[in-house]
Amino acid sequence: MTLKLCGFSASNYYGKLKLQLLEKQVPFEEELVWVGNSHPKLMDRSPMGKVPFLQTDQGSLSESMVCAEYIEQTYPQHPLLPSDPFAASKVRELMVVLELHVELVARELYAQAFFGGQVSEERQAFVRKQLPKGVAAFMKLAAFKPYVAGDQFTLADCAAAVHLPLVASACKRVLGEDVLASVPVKSYMALIEARPTMTRVNADRQANARELAALMQKARS
Repeated sequence: MTLKLCGFSASNYYGKLKLQLLEKQVPFEEELVWVGNSHPKLMDRSPMGKVPFLQTDQGSLSESMVCAEYIEQTYPQHPLLPSDPFAASKVRELMVVLELHVELVARELYAQAFFGGQVSEERQAFVRKQLPKGVAAFMKLAAFKPYVAGDQFTLADCAAAVHLPLVASACKRVLGEDVLASVPVKSYMALIEARPTMTRVNADRQANARELAALMQKARS
C-alpha cells in the first residue's frame, strides 16, 4: 500500500511530516482525521488519539518523531539526516529541544491565541518563565547558516518551519511580546517559504484551518 499520512493539515506536527515527505519525494496519500471525534478506528491506530500518525503496510505508527524516523529509515532517498551518527544526533537534539522546551511550552497559549479560549494568568506566567529558558537552549544549538542546523536542509528544518511561526504568533497575541526576538524567524522563514514544498504545506494548512474554524464555530452555535 501507499504510505498514508493521517491527521489534518492545520496541525503543525502534521505539517512537519508532510514537509518531510515532500522534500524526500516519497509518494503518499492523505487521510483527514480530526482529533476528539468518532473517526473509525482512530484510537486503534493512534493509542493516545493524537494526530498525525502513519498508516503503513505493516500497521500504524503514532507520535511525530517516531513517524519521522520511520520515514527516514524506510525511504533513504534525499536524506534529511546526516550520515555521520554524531551529526545526525545533533539534528535530533535540536528538534527535541525545540519541540519539548519551546513549542510544548508555548502551546499553553494556543487556546487563546487561535481558538477563542482564555489562558489563565497563572499559565501565562508559567510560559513567561519557562519559554525563555527553552529559547536560550534552542539558540545554543541552532546555527541558521542558513538552515537551522547548518548549511544543509535537514529534518530540523521540517520542525522549525512549522513550529517557530506558531510560537511567535501565539506569544505576541497573548503575552504581547516577542519571546523569539533572539531567533531570526523572519529571514529564516523567507528562506524556507521560497521552497515549493513549503508553499504547498502552507496552502494546505490555510485551507484546512478555515475548515477547522468552521467546524469549531458550528460546535459553539
